[in-house]
Amino acid sequence: MIPSAFPAKDDIARLSARMLLEVGAVHFNAREPYIYASGLPGPTYIDCRKLISFPRIRSTLMDFLAVTVMREAGFEAFDNIAGGETAGIPFAALVAERLALPMTYVRKKPKGYGRNARIEGVMTEGQRVLLVEDLTTDGGSKLSFVDAIRDTGATCGHTAVIFYYGIFPETEKTLGDHGVALHHLCTWWDVLAEARAQAVFDAGTLTEVEAFLTAPRAWQEAHKAG
Repeated sequence: MIPSAFPAKDDIARLSARMLLEVGAVHFNAREPYIYASGLPGPTYIDCRKLISFPRIRSTLMDFLAVTVMREAGFEAFDNIAGGETAGIPFAALVAERLALPMTYVRKKPKGYGRNARIEGVMTEGQRVLLVEDLTTDGGSKLSFVDAIRDTGATCGHTAVIFYYGIFPETEKTLGDHGVALHHLCTWWDVLAEARAQAVFDAGTLTEVEAFLTAPRAWQEAHKAG
């Protein structure tokens, strides 16, 4: 069923943040910061992959993502839904089902044998493709997937994610310069507000998380090891 009537964007953000907290996808630790793929520290970590194990939450979030895309990009804006390997694949399948569209997925790199393909499924020249992922931080990892889609002759001008960090100002510029618009359900700011409302973490941890979100690069510089 194609969703059409759902809460306003602010309510979707609040409810999405609540669901991420409820399933334990949100981790805050200011005393022992997490190390990100960049090698830099941070007091926040999110695991959206957990969502696939919670059917009611998973279903609601995918309804939210489908309606967000239709509201912001158009009801007939896409011909194909592509998931990025690996975290984006289940969410792309669920969004494709809701929008009654074909689903494909994009490998991080050619598989190295057979057709040496990066695109799995059927994607054809001229198709308008929506790239679906679980989250985005600075937007950089999306560009390789977008380029692989465009190499088929299809177009890709939009990506949709459940969670967007929302703290690195270069993200939307990075994607925008590549001709890609970002659609998302919630950010760290929404999660922080909901965590405060529910008193999920202690006040000191939330204060430190807010300091990180306000000036992430400065926080990382001050907390780098050795």
